[in-house]
Amino acid sequence: MAKRVKKQINLFYCAECEELARKVADQSDAIQLRTITWRSFADGFPNLFINNAHDIRGQHVAFLASFSSPGVIFEQISAIFALPKLFVASFTLVLPFFPTGSFERMEEEGDVATAFTMARILSMIPKSRGGPTSIVVYDIHALQERFYFGDDVMPCFETGIPLLLKRLHELPDADNITIAFPDDGAWKRFHKQLQHFPMVVCAKVREGDKRIVRIKEGNPEGRHVVIVDDLVQSGGTLIECQKVLAAHGAGKVSAYVTHGVFPKRSWEQFLHNNAAGSDQQFAYFWITDSCPMTVNAIANKAPFEVISLAGSIADALQI
Repeated sequence: MAKRVKKQINLFYCAECEELARKVADQSDAIQLRTITWRSFADGFPNLFINNAHDIRGQHVAFLASFSSPGVIFEQISAIFALPKLFVASFTLVLPFFPTGSFERMEEEGDVATAFTMARILSMIPKSRGGPTSIVVYDIHALQERFYFGDDVMPCFETGIPLLLKRLHELPDADNITIAFPDDGAWKRFHKQLQHFPMVVCAKVREGDKRIVRIKEGNPEGRHVVIVDDLVQSGGTLIECQKVLAAHGAGKVSAYVTHGVFPKRSWEQFLHNNAAGSDQQFAYFWITDSCPMTVNAIANKAPFEVISLAGSIADALQI
């Protein structure tokens, strides 16, 4: 059977993602980095230039984005809408973290579902010569969000869990791992990919004004328990999970989240020198590099360890 020839990909990237883009390009000789000059006019609005734009005619093109704050989204959207119209063979947007994903609920009149709005904006990306834009997203927060995208784009949903599995198999106590989920939502999202591990499922219950985490099912006693979720913001739920697992006899507790958002440096409370005592420390805290600003902030700080999406992104660009 003939070996499939790899597509040659021209990969553009936002300034925040430069390090990740270089790692992706290092994964494959079929990926060539291309640059955009990210300038601004005096009033702060973008003044962008796609360098050597003529060279990408008829080529496969991708853009690696990071929508880490509202302030950087418009300039990237401007580039993303321009690239497919440069007579390219195909266009792929890689947005590892879909940032509005936890804001999809409309519980009362007046709530604004920003996840749906973001999906509508991305669904308007122009077609390239090869047809609709492909949008690669990792571990989107709510499963129903895959239906928010219109028919003019093709969302491709990837996950960081295979990278976690690889790392768990490398641990000295790999045969003593139990997976814990902080709530039913995390269990629904991930349990099928982790079903060969023993599992613990936690639940948040209200007692007066407090939200208390309890173990709903499973037994952590004597095990290295790894809490798995798609993203972390303040980290409060993970800390409460750690406490209840330790109280029920877990040998040690670690955590994995695909997206380490950590607004307002909330990662600081997990540092080993800041944790209240050894019984409240996480042995490992794994995140991916889907949120580049967090990766820069937590570099070489225990218990954090970054699992790179670079190889997975390089593979996704060949789909």
